[in-house]
Amino acid sequence: MKHVLVVLIALVLCAPAVIPATADDPATPDDPATPDDPATPVRQFIDGFNTGNLQSAFAAYASGPITIVDEFAPHLWTGPNAAHDWADAYDKHAQVTGVTDGKVTYGKPTRVEQVADAAYVVIPTVYLYKEHGKPIKEEGQMTAVLNRESGAWKIRGWTWTGVKPHAAQ
Repeated sequence: MKHVLVVLIALVLCAPAVIPATADDPATPDDPATPDDPATPVRQFIDGFNTGNLQSAFAAYASGPITIVDEFAPHLWTGPNAAHDWADAYDKHAQVTGVTDGKVTYGKPTRVEQVADAAYVVIPTVYLYKEHGKPIKEEGQMTAVLNRESGAWKIRGWTWTGVKPHAAQ
């Protein structure tokens, strides 16, 4: 029993910091994001996507190989060109499926874990778009893995997880 207690105490003392938030607490431009906030490049990527500012979106990524997992085929992009390959595949998918006006809204992170120069961030999201002119909504979340490069957090990989898209109310 003493060994179990020692292990439990060690786990508590060694656990990474977790910063709670709620999905009901939406992020706004007034949020005090700092360069040391691992969620900052995730928001930068989403904001760049929303505004069509690909330069800003791509600047959120780490150098070298990255990994992206998303709901449309081929579902997995890896390597140093993964972000560009994903953007190209998104555009092709949108053209084939009649998707226009894509925008992702997001809330405050529901989970942030950071150990040294590595971080894990989960952000609640809603993907709004039109499919053949009909408004569609998909609630989900982005989960990102980040590394600190030259003093700034950068996305090493992310995944999108969402419910089945449905008509927006």
